[in-house]
Amino acid sequence: MFTEIMTEKVTALQWGVVIGASLAAAIFDLRTRRIPNIITGPLLAAGFLYAALNGGLEGFVGAAAACALLALPFVLMFLFAGGGAGDAKFMGAIGAWLGLFHGVIVLLSVGAVGIVLAIGKALAARNLRAVLASTYLSFYSFVLSLMGYGANKSTAAEDETDGRVGLTVPYGVSIFLGVCAAGVFVLLWQG
Repeated sequence: MFTEIMTEKVTALQWGVVIGASLAAAIFDLRTRRIPNIITGPLLAAGFLYAALNGGLEGFVGAAAACALLALPFVLMFLFAGGGAGDAKFMGAIGAWLGLFHGVIVLLSVGAVGIVLAIGKALAARNLRAVLASTYLSFYSFVLSLMGYGANKSTAAEDETDGRVGLTVPYGVSIFLGVCAAGVFVLLWQG
């Protein structure tokens, strides 16, 4: 089973759809600071349909598993760190299109690009210390929530950083760049 997942081929159509949708999401996110359901909904539905038509029930289940896996970190960010729900839904849709193996490559690439862009923006704004403090407090609040203490992270984060927590990066851009980087990596790896 694991070797089947690792050798799973993703077609140029799948990568093209995901890259095109990611570009549209990035542009929309830059303009409005959100990724709308008009992009994520059809992408998710089409991903499930494509997986079912090409892999039957097994393809559909694989798409659902990839969808859940790629959305999970972004759902957690939405719940505990102020991330966007559109990011979570969009990453889930990408998972439905690309499957588990390629989806994990995208997830890692998107995360790496997101970190680089956030650090770059914090450095450009001369606000790296506040961003790191906010990140630490968000993670700390998440751990406390898991332990059942239910910390109020937003107030603590604002107090610690003198209210300068508003330094954000539209994550649609990170998703687009991460998808492109993952696509190049996969192309070079499989080539």
